[in-house]
Amino acid sequence: MYDDTVNAVGIDISKGKSTIAVMRPLGEIVLSPFEITHTSSDLKVLTNTLKKLDGDTRIIMEYTGKYYQPIAHFLYDSGFFVSVVHAKLIHDFANNSIRKVKTDKADSIKIANYGLSNWQELTPFSKTDDIRSLLKTYNRQYDLYMKQYVTAKNYLISLLDQTCPGIDKIVAGKRRPNGQTKWIDVAHRFWHCSYITSFSEKKFIETYNDWCKRNGYKSDAAKAASIYQHSKECVPTLPYNEYTKAIVRNAANNATQLSELLVTIQAEMNRLAAMLPEYPVVMSLNGVGETLGPQLMAEIGDVRRFPHRSNLIAYAGLDAPPFQSGKYEAKSRHISKRGSSALRKTLYQVVGVIQQHQLCDSPVHEFIMRKKAEGKPYYVCLTAGCNKFLRIYYARVKEYLNNLEG
Repeated sequence: MYDDTVNAVGIDISKGKSTIAVMRPLGEIVLSPFEITHTSSDLKVLTNTLKKLDGDTRIIMEYTGKYYQPIAHFLYDSGFFVSVVHAKLIHDFANNSIRKVKTDKADSIKIANYGLSNWQELTPFSKTDDIRSLLKTYNRQYDLYMKQYVTAKNYLISLLDQTCPGIDKIVAGKRRPNGQTKWIDVAHRFWHCSYITSFSEKKFIETYNDWCKRNGYKSDAAKAASIYQHSKECVPTLPYNEYTKAIVRNAANNATQLSELLVTIQAEMNRLAAMLPEYPVVMSLNGVGETLGPQLMAEIGDVRRFPHRSNLIAYAGLDAPPFQSGKYEAKSRHISKRGSSALRKTLYQVVGVIQQHQLCDSPVHEFIMRKKAEGKPYYVCLTAGCNKFLRIYYARVKEYLNNLEG
């Protein structure tokens, strides 16, 4: 327990500024709520003010996007105990009032009271090292551009459906290491079925094969012939003119640029991830490659910050909290989804790879097959596989890191 010489500093974070209140037990207000900006001069004034307080001082704030980081890092470096609390915990904390008051000043007092009520359970803030911070930022950027890339591809396909429907399926192909994709390049060069049929079949085959050689693709006369015959049967809805040509080529250029950017980000993420000690262990796991490995490391961070594997599973939002009231006890529960959605997405992708390639030597695959044999629904099996993979990840990586330290 605490005595009356403790100071709970509640900080309500906003973009560029914060509201601070200092409370002691029994509702004593040491410092009424006041505002500061996230500038070095204001933060120095705040530090000097807090150092003048008698007793043990702890600072409590919410996770608020990235806005909390400047003040959390500054106060941590100044020697204060800082605890960054999940916003849901603060939101659910009792207001002891039937009136719903929502102001920055009221929130700062509420956060300070939360700190007093949970004084012994406050988790100290720890600074993420620069490599892990950069890796996570790169991963969020990769996710942003991947969404844009998927949108750009779908938009290009919708245009091709109006100029040469189905050509993207005839010239399907995987993305090359440099970010180029054959069907997108074909759409850029042969942008309309009327353009394709403006050649004779023989001339188009020659033109197509010459284009393939210049761009590093394999020549294929049979493929060219199938494109030509397909184009003769197409019914376009956009006119064959320079305006349509510009629209299709702009869309193709946009998709290619985003694809090349994704490849660049992937390479940078791999270089950063390789600097972390657990990289070889993570990359040895089934279902993990040069894309998903760094993404996992980015979203999980240092596993040693999780005291137990259940903490990591809860962080991923894969836990199913019990629900019991009176004689009723739920036998089946949905996962909480209260954790990192980015980590859950990556885990589902990893398990999807394991299932797609049927990696029989993987304990995750065996576990999923066992659940399927029990008659569990598909998504239940997939979620159970994610849970299993995360437990394996935690055990192997933590053991490896502990051995390195030992």
